[in-house]
Order: sequence, then C-alpha cells, then structure tokens
Amino acid sequence: MLSGERKEGGSPRFGKLHLPVGLWINSPRKQLAKLGRRWPSAASVKSSSSDTGSRSSEPLPPPPPHVELRRVGAVKAAGGASGSRAKRISQLFRGSGTGTTGSGGAGGPGTPGGAQRWASEKKLPELAAGVAPEPPLATRATAPPGVLKIFGAGLASGANYKSVLATARSTARELVAEALERYGLAGSPGGGPGESSCVDAFALCDALGRPAAAGVGSGEWRAEHLRVLGDSERPLLVQELWRARPGWARRFELRGREEARRLEQEAFGAADSEGTGAPSWRPQKNRSRAASGGAALASPGPGTGSGAPAGSGGKERSENLSLRRSVSELSLQGRRRRQQERRQQALSMAPGAADAQIGPADPGDFDQLTQCLIQAPSNRPYFLLLQGYQDAQDFVVYVMTREQHVFGRGGNSSGRGGSPAPYVDTFLNAPDILPRHCTVRAGPEHPAMVRPSRGAPVTHNGCLLLREAELHPGDLLGLGEHFLFMYKDPRTGGSGPARPPWLPARPGATPPGPGWAFSCRLCGRGLQERGEALAAYLDGREPVLRFRPREEEALLGEIVRAAAAGAGDLPPLGPATLLALCVQHSARELELGHLPRLLGRLARLIKEAVWEKIKEIGDRQPENHPEGVPEVPLTPEAVSVELRPLMLWMANTTELLSFVQEKVLEMEKEADQEDPQLCNDLELCDEAMALLDEVIMCTFQQSVYYLTKTLYSTLPALLDSNPFTAGAELPGPGAELGAMPPGLRPTLGVFQAALELTSQCELHPDLVSQTFGYLFFFSNASLLNSLMERGQGRPFYQWSRAVQIRTNLDLVLDWLQGAGLGDIATEFFRKLSMAVNLLCVPRTSLLKASWSSLRTDHPTLTPAQLHHLLSHYQLGPGRGPPAAWDPPPAEREAVDTGDIFESFSSHPPLILPLGSSRLRLTGPVTDDALHRELRRLRRLLWDLEQQELPANYRHGPPVAPSP
Repeated sequence: MLSGERKEGGSPRFGKLHLPVGLWINSPRKQLAKLGRRWPSAASVKSSSSDTGSRSSEPLPPPPPHVELRRVGAVKAAGGASGSRAKRISQLFRGSGTGTTGSGGAGGPGTPGGAQRWASEKKLPELAAGVAPEPPLATRATAPPGVLKIFGAGLASGANYKSVLATARSTARELVAEALERYGLAGSPGGGPGESSCVDAFALCDALGRPAAAGVGSGEWRAEHLRVLGDSERPLLVQELWRARPGWARRFELRGREEARRLEQEAFGAADSEGTGAPSWRPQKNRSRAASGGAALASPGPGTGSGAPAGSGGKERSENLSLRRSVSELSLQGRRRRQQERRQQALSMAPGAADAQIGPADPGDFDQLTQCLIQAPSNRPYFLLLQGYQDAQDFVVYVMTREQHVFGRGGNSSGRGGSPAPYVDTFLNAPDILPRHCTVRAGPEHPAMVRPSRGAPVTHNGCLLLREAELHPGDLLGLGEHFLFMYKDPRTGGSGPARPPWLPARPGATPPGPGWAFSCRLCGRGLQERGEALAAYLDGREPVLRFRPREEEALLGEIVRAAAAGAGDLPPLGPATLLALCVQHSARELELGHLPRLLGRLARLIKEAVWEKIKEIGDRQPENHPEGVPEVPLTPEAVSVELRPLMLWMANTTELLSFVQEKVLEMEKEADQEDPQLCNDLELCDEAMALLDEVIMCTFQQSVYYLTKTLYSTLPALLDSNPFTAGAELPGPGAELGAMPPGLRPTLGVFQAALELTSQCELHPDLVSQTFGYLFFFSNASLLNSLMERGQGRPFYQWSRAVQIRTNLDLVLDWLQGAGLGDIATEFFRKLSMAVNLLCVPRTSLLKASWSSLRTDHPTLTPAQLHHLLSHYQLGPGRGPPAAWDPPPAEREAVDTGDIFESFSSHPPLILPLGSSRLRLTGPVTDDALHRELRRLRRLLWDLEQQELPANYRHGPPVAPSP
C-alpha cells in the first residue's frame, strides 16, 4: 500500500525523487538519503566523552576531512615526548608483545620489533571472538586499532558522543554493542539474550552534514544524508573509502533501527536528482580502493626506522586489501563486473562490432551506461516516459510514492500574496504545464483514477480528458504538448486488459471497399462502420444526448420552447428528463467549468417561459373587471385547463432541481479542493438553483391563487344548503361526486379537479400534500370568518342550523377521506369543526356549562371567538346569555381586544421536497413519445453540426440498416 502522508520539511528540490530504481542500486552515493531539517541537531549538545572525566566544548572544525579518528600507531622509541604520549595512550589501551616476528612498523615501548596486539580494556574478549567471517592470520601483523566517536543522537542527556575502540575487523554490530554499553543501555552485561535484543534494536548510521553558518564558536551540526550500515560492514574501512568535500563533515551515529530505516525510506525519494550542492559520496577517482588501504599499511611512515621486507610486501598488500573491503563494496564490485560483462556482450552484438576493437571503458562513460540499467519497481505503480521535453533532465521512470500523485510545474510561490506553491510530486518543466496539472489516485483498490486540473491540457489514450476517469495499466497519459506517459501497476499481477485500449481494434485488417481510404486509424473503424454506429445512436433508446458547447443554447431553447408550447404528447416529466440528459452530459463529458454556465442558462430559460405563461393567464383572468361587466366565476374545468402549464412546470422544475443538487454535490466532491475557481463555480450553481426555487414558488403561488379564487364562490353553500332535502338520502363514505348533495358539489368539484391535475402532471407527493393543505387552510379560514360574520346581524347561531352545517362538513370530510386526503383535511378543518360542535350542543346542556368548562372543551377557539359565539347564541325570545358564560377578569382584556376573524397570512410555508430525484436516466427509454422527441433533438444537433461544414463535406443523417 502506498503511503498517503505528505512529507513536510525540506526544500522542493530535495523533497521529491524521480530516479529509477536501478540508479539507486548502482550508485553508492545514492544509498544515503537526505534528512529533513526537522530533526534536532546532534552537535547542538556539548561534546562529552565517557572515556575521560573532562568535557569538551570545542566545536567541529568547519571543513573536517573525515570523521575524527585517533590512531594509535607506531611510537618513537626515544624522546621524552614519546614517553609522555605512551602514558596518555596507556590510559586507554593495554599493550603486550605477542612474540610473533614479522614485518611491520616499530612497536611502542615494551614491544620492540614485534607486531603489537591491541585490545580494549573492557571489550578485549568480544573483539577477539567477533572475527568469525575471516580466519585469524598468526603470521600477519594486525593493524593498530583506533578510537571511533559514535554520536548517540539524543540517547543520553549530557553526553554527545562516546568513544569506542575499533579495528579494521570490527563490524558495525560489535561497535553498536560496545557503544550501548558505554551509554548504559545494554540489556545484560554478561552478553545474554537481553543484550542481543538490545543490540538488534539499534543500528549504526553513516551520517553526512555540515556545520552551521560561519561564526566563532558555532559548531551546530546539521545532518543532510544518512545511510544505515549493515551488521557485517566494517565502519573503520567504510570511513576510509572516501572523504567529504570541503565544508562538509562526516560522523557515525547510533539510532534506533526502526527509526533509522524509516528515515532512510522516507527520505529515499527526497534526494536531488542533479546532486547540486551535495558532496560526492563516491570514492575519489584519483584514489583507487586498493591504494587507499594496502599501500599505507605496506610501506612504513617516515621516521619509523623500519620497513616491510621486499618479499612480503605484495602478500601483505593483498591481505590488507581484502581486509579493507566491506560487504557493500564487494557486492558493488561484483555487480559492476556483471554489468561490464553485459555491456561487452551488448557491444559485441552491435553491427560492426567484429571489426571494431573495444578498449577499456572510460569511467565517466561507464557511469552513464550504469544509469541506463533501469529496473522498474515491483510493488508500486509508476509512469514510463515515452516522450519528454528535455532529455537531459527528464527521467524514464516516475514512481508513485503516495496514493495521490500530483504532476505539475511547481514553483516557489503561487503568485498571490506570496502564498505557498501547491504540493507537487513530479516536477515537469514544460511551458504548458500548470503548477498543479494533473492528479492520479492509485490506492489498494483498482482501478486508479486520473483527474485533470482546471484548464490543464490532458489526454487519455489520445482523447481529451476533461473530467475524472479510470486509469488502467497500459493506458497512455499525455500532459500538455510534450509529455507522454504509460501507466504501469505491477500490483495488478497481469489482471489488466489483454490489449491496450489505444491499439486498433482490428490490427492488420483491411476494411473492405473504398471506405479503407477514410477509415479511422485510431480505432480501426471504416466509414461504413462509423455510419452504422452513428445511425444506431440517432435512433437508439439509450438515455444519452450528446452535444457540443456551441450547440448548447440552441438545444436548451428548443427543449424549453417545445415544453412551453405543449407540442407533441410528451410524458408529464419529459421536459425535465431531456434537460437532465443535458446536465448529465455536461457533468460527465465537458470541462469542469461548463456545468455552472449551463445551469445558469437553463434556469433563466425556464424562468422566462414560466413568466410568459403567468402573464398569459393573467390577461385572460384579470383581477379588476371593467364597470358594468359582471365577473364570471371560474369553473373547475376552466381552472384545470388554465393551470395545467403552470402545474407541469412546477412538477418538472421540482424534479430537475433535485437532480441538479445531486450533480452539484458530485462536482464538489470530484473537483480539486485547491482549485481557486471552485468557489466561483459553486456560487454560479447556487444562483441557478435559487432561480429554480423561485420558479417553483411562483408556480405554486399562482396555482393555489386560482384554485382558492374558484373555491371562494363555492364555499358559502356549505353554510346555507340543507342536506336533508325531501326524498334525498345521505351518501356514505367513498360516494361519487354525483351522489353528493347539490350544495356540496361545486366545492368538491374544485377539490377533485385539483387532485386530477396534480396526478396528471405527476407532481411530487410532498407538493401535492402542501397544495391541498393550503386549499384546506383557505377553506377553513373562509368558512369560519363567514360564520362569525353571519352571527352579528341576524339570528344564525341556533341548534337546527348548526346541525345542517355539521352534516355538510361531515360529508365533505368523508369524501376527502375516500380521496386519500382525510388526514390533511381533519387537521386544517379543526377550528371550524370546534365552532360548529359548540353550536350543536343542545340548549339545556349548554345552559349548564360554565366559561371554564367551555374553554376546556373547545381549546382551538380564542377567547374572543368563544365569547362571540356564546353572546350571539339564540336562547329564545327575551333571554340573554347566563352569567356563567361571562369570561373571568383575567381573560376580559383578551376578549375585548382579540380578533374574531382568521388571518389568511398565517398559511403554512412551502417546503421544497428533499431526497433524490424521481427521474430515471438508466436503462432504455420505454416511452414512445419521449423516444420520438429524443430522436428529433439528436437529428437537430446533427443538422447544426453539418451546417458548419462546407457544402461538399455535408452528409445527410445516416439510416440504420434493416435487421
């Protein structure tokens, strides 16, 4: 699994790695990975040696040639200076003569003419027993050991480094064990399992860095590179293979093994490919590895007074040379020898190789050939460069080190107020590459996804890529006009497509007939096949409507115009379906910024069409009629015809708005969150959706206005008509409209017309409920106000009239219950039912009731309304209301100041439906009328495309062959 963490710290130059894996195997200096500046400086702590009782605060020298190594070699036999030096050395080492004769330098005091045997005061048995890989040579002089500083990197407080004894045969594991004992971190002094586990938890690291800025006493260490030494490597020999450049310093550090490996792996991709400013970690070309070790040991130093015998110099040089070779060096030499053999073999197979004589390869030329041996990674996706911009700077393999890989030009800042530049994994220097050009996501789940940034030219298998798409192994990814990559993912294990999708479908096949001259070389289709495919699209039933941005305005205008004119026999939600196909094509196929513009244009066209329709209805149904012209009330049939276009637009706009909301959410998730144009696009989408909201509100308002206007003239019959006419029987629940009493038919006719209209227009169920809720609210308020008004002038509040009103109201509620609207009607007619129930109470029972009991039995009536009904109730000639009906002093003010009429402004608010759209854009189109309209629009787009071509290039719409 690729790491999705984003590396912080370090400059962009050293923060990315685009070197092929093969280069890291064959280049020794690439084994050292760069450390970020976030790690604490090891030299910021004062130096402290555990071997002596004194502390040293001296800073590191500015250009140390190599790690400080105190060599204890041949000591002069005479002189007071040499004697004092021997005393100082004796504090660290114990020397004894072995009695073995051989060639070597002069010994120290007490060991004249013989090879000295050096050992640590504490670790002599371990040093003697730790040389298992190489048999002891009793006849050879042992190279003198040295004191090596190992920095603890914060292992112990107050101690910056510890000095340990190291010989040419000392391995890194042995030095780690000794250093841990010096730091007091050894598990068991006896060398038991505890010590072994403690040693396994740490590793010796070869660190390279430079001191801080020049200044007196400023010896702060700044580590730049790090390499973990193997357990069998010889640190004393490794440090002599090469020397640091001036201005750089080198030292050994002791770190936790897991921490060291993590630092090395994290910074593996952060090394600079050009190596600018970094020292060479390769051995100097003018110093061979053999001369760096064997010659120094074979020849005595000046002033030693003795030298190597002539007969044993070559043998000792060979032995010392083998001693100085570390495991990594031997592995590297074997690898280079095999590469040289392959190179010789490749050159021998070249044309003219038999006549040409191959001489010794130039070291510089060998390095270049070594870098050409590239081995692709086996556990990470990568991109293979097929075409680049600058051959000297471009690499062949670009490895994905994170789940999300970003291609871009990069830079110091984004140019807006000095804000930081966007994070980029792979830097491409072509002029047409954007700072953040393209993003590839390759997680553990396949396939990978590629998403271009806004305005970035990206091609996928030769086709322009505008939206996020799947990226399969073998696909071609073009960035700009210069870069072309092939995506590879070795984790798939060959599960990708057998043939790349960009290859011809029929390689080698020759299309029959003259169509071969016009065949598409990319997909292998001939002219006849292309015509058949186009005919299948024009006449097909797939819910797809393809168009170019230049044809968008004409297409949207045609759809809206046909819907407004009511042309054809489209299904009720046909216009919304066609417009949703346009939105879907823009969201999937066109550029990111096209969808907001399309939504804005679409919303404006719908608003203009609805406004025009409202104006037409208003002209036919004016609010103010001329004087002398009686106003003709609207019939249910007439209002149904007038409101059908508005109800259709309300239904279509509601479904279209839900679909648009889904697409906008998908666009926001898919878009790059760092895209500066994303906020502008979302604002444009919000404006378009606000226009659609306004259209829904306006159509709803106009619809309920004309319905309530029709109800206003029919509702008074509920208070005046007598359902108990001679010879008439009361209908039961669920009766037809014709079976209802004549006084109730006009009102129920309006309810039935509204119910049929919402059903025919396929209005959303939530809007249907709210439409009838508003109608019932208006009916309740209108009837209650009429009831309150009629009781003031004449005797109206009496038991017989109340029974008739109660019966009419029960018949209306029963009919609405049969139509599926009983719950809504019961809720909104509650106050009118309470008022009528009060009037239906028998006179004797009503006279016994008190104000408090009546308030409790009729809670929906206000004190003013209850007092109005009781004060105007007809008890008989000359009888007034009893004193028990008088309101208490606490409610007297509410009775006097309260309004007895219901306000029409307290209607319930319109709440737009939530949830997914009911439009189904999957599967074939089954409605024949919608299919005919879809075919007409496709051919319209074909005609618009042909009109742009010259006359001799135009073609008529192809006809699909008969089956």
